[in-house]
Amino acid sequence: MNLSHIKLIATDMDGTLLNKNHEVSKLFFKLFEQLKKHNVLFVAASGRPLYGIVEKLNSIKNDIFIVAENGGLIMQGDKLILSTPFKKNDLFDIESLIKLNRDIFPVYCTKTKAYSYRISESSSPVESLTEYYPNIEFIEHLSDIKEEIIKIALYNAEDSEKYIYPYFKHLETEYKVIVSGKQWLDISNNSANKGNAIQLLQKKFNISPDETLVFGDYNNDIDMLKQATYSFAMENAHPDVIEIANFKTKSNNNLGVELILEKLVAAKLRTKSSNN
Repeated sequence: MNLSHIKLIATDMDGTLLNKNHEVSKLFFKLFEQLKKHNVLFVAASGRPLYGIVEKLNSIKNDIFIVAENGGLIMQGDKLILSTPFKKNDLFDIESLIKLNRDIFPVYCTKTKAYSYRISESSSPVESLTEYYPNIEFIEHLSDIKEEIIKIALYNAEDSEKYIYPYFKHLETEYKVIVSGKQWLDISNNSANKGNAIQLLQKKFNISPDETLVFGDYNNDIDMLKQATYSFAMENAHPDVIEIANFKTKSNNNLGVELILEKLVAAKLRTKSSNN
């Protein structure tokens, strides 16, 4: 495995770059400075909102690309590269399905804020909202949201794959419906996925899949992993991700991303030394 020619790195956040405490390691930031010296582009790609990703990577936010809301939003610093919001009429159709199941908790995601309905704490994912959607506003009606909605995140306290996906899988011909975590399922514009986002950046900078390295752990990473020859599943990844990835690394709690980045930096240094 020769990583010396890698020009673009993309990594998921939760379960991948972030540890179980939702933290980015100090080692990653040190390695990132080395990657910058070798002109390697870095992409943070997540189902998290833009502001949630920026919070974790604030010190390097202007030096990276951010793919937020599973590809619904692409930013380079303060520059908007892509936004793929819902049409208003589509939102009300999806909301009617959500209301049929009391065990499904919706979060409507815009560029700057998340919105949800104010219900009893016993039935809402209060702790998860605090971590993933720190900028949340509670509303009475969907029509209260005036911003463009980029993604609808659905939560079930037990298992999203079992208790949310079956009710929404029939929408897959019209929308991107993806299980993004143990308790979360995301619905977005059909063109909004991490794979399309990475492909857009590859075309923009003339970078091939052979020059691309990607890390992921859950099903919303599969489209992105398919864009890279050097696709890595985390040790803690969903079985579908492990099956699709070409390589495997250690878990997010054992610095699996950093382990491969160290090898990449070392390969770059060896190549530079041999060329001098």
